[in-house]
Amino acid sequence: MIITMSETTTAEIGARLVALREEGGAVALGRVLTLVIVATGSPVGTDALIDAANQASKEHPCRVIVVDASGEHGDAGLDAEIRIGGDAGASEVVLLHPTGDARAELDTLVIPLLLPDAPIVVWWPAQPPEHPGEDPLGRMAQRRISDVGESSDAIAQLARLGEKYTPGDTDLSWARTTLWRGITAAAMDDVSSPVRAVTVRGAGHRPSTHLFAAWLAAAFDLDVTLVEEPDATVITGLDIELADGTISMRRPEGEVVVSITQPGQPDHQLAMPKRPLQDCLMEDLRRMDPDATYQRTVLHGLPRVQVAS
Repeated sequence: MIITMSETTTAEIGARLVALREEGGAVALGRVLTLVIVATGSPVGTDALIDAANQASKEHPCRVIVVDASGEHGDAGLDAEIRIGGDAGASEVVLLHPTGDARAELDTLVIPLLLPDAPIVVWWPAQPPEHPGEDPLGRMAQRRISDVGESSDAIAQLARLGEKYTPGDTDLSWARTTLWRGITAAAMDDVSSPVRAVTVRGAGHRPSTHLFAAWLAAAFDLDVTLVEEPDATVITGLDIELADGTISMRRPEGEVVVSITQPGQPDHQLAMPKRPLQDCLMEDLRRMDPDATYQRTVLHGLPRVQVAS
């Protein structure tokens, strides 16, 4: 069910949510967090963001507050939609469209709609603030999720996130590397030979490629070479040079299978499809504590990535 409210206030929206819960028997206590999505400027549109949040809510029931402040200049005003039931997955969705001066202070719009005593997660699916931890919305959140892959000048933006890192920050580009990190860790399980050099191959313009290389740099405490492949849009390969051979992994552009070669072992293949947005979001909602591995990666790994064309 979708309820449209024109020229409204957050107090009226909050009262309507309470009434809907009482009428339908839904309980706010079943929500484990509040997810705030700053949808302004998102290239995929609010419906795609809400769909990803609805899919993620099946694992993490939540209240989703979507703020799209791309409205017109002029008088301050607020239009809203409330989505519940089949239109909201396992969550309840509030879509806010502020106009005029109401767009300037998004935190004042969001605060009255937060679930009491529940963690807050803020997601910027487009251009994140310069310093997410100091943003008015970011300061109230336990977790702050950016997606610099969807912003302009993505690699420079990623570097700035590292410089301004605050515990609780993360980026969806990090979740996009999870499968690569998993198979790399598995390949290194029984390796006792020292690592001499590491080379990552793939899309040099994608933050996930840089974060994967940075994770390796932090894990092995050495500089990692990133070889850019002009036509690539994802990570396409990894070479870990050991004293007794090289571990090589290849996933050519457009393929969903990674081929792995290891010293002393038969070659094998593993399925590795590109992760959809909802899977990455779902992963980031599984933890409310700071991610120490991501912290080491952006603070200590990123500076040790050497880009080679």
